[in-house]
Amino acid sequence: MTELTQDFTQSLFENYNSNAKFGAVENAVAKNGLLNALENRTSHAANLPVFSVDLTNDPVSNQKQSGRCWMFAALNTFRHKMLTEFKLENFELSQAYTFFWDKYEKSNWFLEQIIGTSELELGDRKLKFLLDVPQQDGGQWDMVVALFQKYGVVPKDVYPESISSSASNQLDQYLNKILRQDAQILRELIKNGGDVAAKKAELLQEIFNYLAMTLGLPPQKFDFAYRDKDNNFNKVEGVTPQAFYDKFVNLNLDEYVSVINAPTADKPYNKSYTVEFLGNVIGARDVRHLNVDMDRFKKLAIAQMQAGETVWFGCDVGQESNRTDGLLTMDAYDFSAMDIDFTQDKASRLDYSESLMTHAMVLTGVDLDDAGQSVKWKVENSWGDKVGKKGYFTASDAWMDEYTYQIVVRKEFLSEAELAAYEAEPVTLLPWDPMGALA
Repeated sequence: MTELTQDFTQSLFENYNSNAKFGAVENAVAKNGLLNALENRTSHAANLPVFSVDLTNDPVSNQKQSGRCWMFAALNTFRHKMLTEFKLENFELSQAYTFFWDKYEKSNWFLEQIIGTSELELGDRKLKFLLDVPQQDGGQWDMVVALFQKYGVVPKDVYPESISSSASNQLDQYLNKILRQDAQILRELIKNGGDVAAKKAELLQEIFNYLAMTLGLPPQKFDFAYRDKDNNFNKVEGVTPQAFYDKFVNLNLDEYVSVINAPTADKPYNKSYTVEFLGNVIGARDVRHLNVDMDRFKKLAIAQMQAGETVWFGCDVGQESNRTDGLLTMDAYDFSAMDIDFTQDKASRLDYSESLMTHAMVLTGVDLDDAGQSVKWKVENSWGDKVGKKGYFTASDAWMDEYTYQIVVRKEFLSEAELAAYEAEPVTLLPWDPMGALA
């Protein structure tokens, strides 16, 4: 091992002071902050928010201080459909309702994984993976599908936001505290030959009570009345959340598939993948991804938007992101002023833990050139209307290539070979694989 000597460090001082540019950058960064000082103004002009395919300008939603973007993105795609078909205004589906059932199902999922790994020693890496984060706010497309198919949806007015849904840190902290304690109880009970099923039922009652008192008891039936844009009055009475989904959303979610772009050596294209320990609803379909090259990935997204339907997608939103102005571009900031050049490609960033999917949003538009190639993309976020352009972002095509990892499209847009690959027995990835990241 090599020690950092005083002579070596002194040479670094001298090299730094010999470059006058560094002093100027130092002053700018100290005064304005790193990204404000390095912002590249030319990226604005190259990514004006005008698109040849533009599906919606609806007001955006706001997930606030919670990690529910995957739910918001899915519910926003439903909302786009409902606003058009039923001529609704200022309407949202309840994200808090889906949140409640996700917490409930994730708790059961965790307890089942603890029971299934009871033979593992406490130092085992897979058991540690489970115990490190028993549950969290994030999720995947197939996980939110499982919730919709089992519990339906309700209007936001029927089950509104609470402090704990809008700012979930305390909810999560104490739910995880309960779950880790429950893990110890179940592991010790299994070791001593106790009645695991009865104890688990008792633990789930405690968890249900905690969630109901924290988020509110979710409705089992409700009335829904509205006036449409033509001032026509409509009302349904005593409807269940599942029946509401069937009437007002009416999408067969089994017809949608997750498509990823992961150009790493361990994930050949045109194969399907799943991830160990990734899920929420026991008995629901597994999380499954079809891996394709980026050119095909973008063509699938474009095809669905050209057919008039927005696209749920997952990306690494914090990379090269100007959230104030709503820009996702590879030239958002100019680090050459610091003589720093970031040279890792997409595969290397995944392999070396520099990037993974961190956020889900909705593609609501794309700008195509005369040859039909994408130039830039319109993105509906769920951070409220005070960021970006009233909540919308513009992503350059180059940024999409580098930092977008997942889209959800209808099966009808896949080729026969792609659909067969998706439906084939998937390769199971390790729990900590970056394609198992939760948005």
